[in-house]
Amino acid sequence: MTTTLEPQKGYPAFNDRRMMYYISLLGFFAIFSTTISKNPVLPLFMQSIGSNDTVIGLISAISPFAGILFSFPVGVLSDRLGRRRLLITAGAIFLIAPLLYIFVDQPLWMIPIRFFHGTATAILGPVISTIIVERFFDRKGEMLGKYASSTLIGRTLAPLAGGIILSFFAAYPGLFRFRIVYVAAAIAAVPVFVMTLFYREKNDRPLKVITLSAFKKSFVNFFSHRRLRAIALVDMASYFAFGTFETFLPLFLASKGIDPYQTGIVFAVQVLLIAATKPVFGWFADRIDKRIQICAGLLLSGISIAAIALSSSFTHFIAISIGTGLGISLSTVATSAFVADLAKEEEIGASMGALSSIMDIGHSTGPLVTGIIIIVAGFTAGFFASLVLALVITGVFAWSAKGGRTVPS
Repeated sequence: MTTTLEPQKGYPAFNDRRMMYYISLLGFFAIFSTTISKNPVLPLFMQSIGSNDTVIGLISAISPFAGILFSFPVGVLSDRLGRRRLLITAGAIFLIAPLLYIFVDQPLWMIPIRFFHGTATAILGPVISTIIVERFFDRKGEMLGKYASSTLIGRTLAPLAGGIILSFFAAYPGLFRFRIVYVAAAIAAVPVFVMTLFYREKNDRPLKVITLSAFKKSFVNFFSHRRLRAIALVDMASYFAFGTFETFLPLFLASKGIDPYQTGIVFAVQVLLIAATKPVFGWFADRIDKRIQICAGLLLSGISIAAIALSSSFTHFIAISIGTGLGISLSTVATSAFVADLAKEEEIGASMGALSSIMDIGHSTGPLVTGIIIIVAGFTAGFFASLVLALVITGVFAWSAKGGRTVPS
């Protein structure tokens, strides 16, 4: 296989380290800000302004929908207009969106606000991934893993901080305590916006009109490429399983009499494991056949999810959490690196955006499809659906990705 994207030359090692610190800090604050706006405050805030469960579910789904809709177009725009303009746009949205929540007193106003807020992460994900693979091509797996770990730390700390704020201001009347959380989200977004202003590209691209044919060309180039299409399906299946895990495992644990604090431990183990192992598995992805790592990770995730239905003890669920976390970490860091190996240099942003969109589709449809199966056939069938999908997609990927090299010469 011939790689079409070459590593960037001429950067001192210190500058590379500084660049990675910059990207990781930006990702940490961005994901901390958007997560504290959602967990655990969003459903509680919605209840306080009169929302029922249906409206809460609708509003919760709006933000991921922005990712599905915009990640690919954002990638195309970044290829043609440059990464900096898109980063600054994302930084501005991260800063403005939390302030809009403060003025909400009717549930339906949350729909456009959550969609607007979701566009920030829809922009940030593919653009940052593209910046990393362009700057650190020979170590892209490792660096993508480090960035993912920094965002996971932000995603873990944000609900804790949000819960502390809600508890501390619980005695205050009305919506005050919720508004304080959103002020905190805006404060956390200040460094995000400032840091995007300081980003400089090696080659600035001129501002120009992007025609519809440019989007069509990038779309066709990605989805007509057998390997790229197969990689996207792997990420869809991985996040289908992950969405199933985070949505239905708490319900299943409750049905088995597992205490809520133990459920928290099960999830904490997984998050910490993914954060710790992504850089390591990224390092391996830079050196071994990525196809092996991708298949192993997807199968491990599917098997772990299916095992939920066969388990009943806290120890078993810890083991399942570890298996799921290792599987997600193994496969997803390698898929992003593999896409960078295969994509054309002028379409790396579009390819990362397409991968992100398909990932969001899997993450959104996992709970929906699994929920329907559980209603019809029970928990066992619901959890085994992730394994069946993993087996099918692993077969499709293994056939589609055969031949060629997947490690540097």
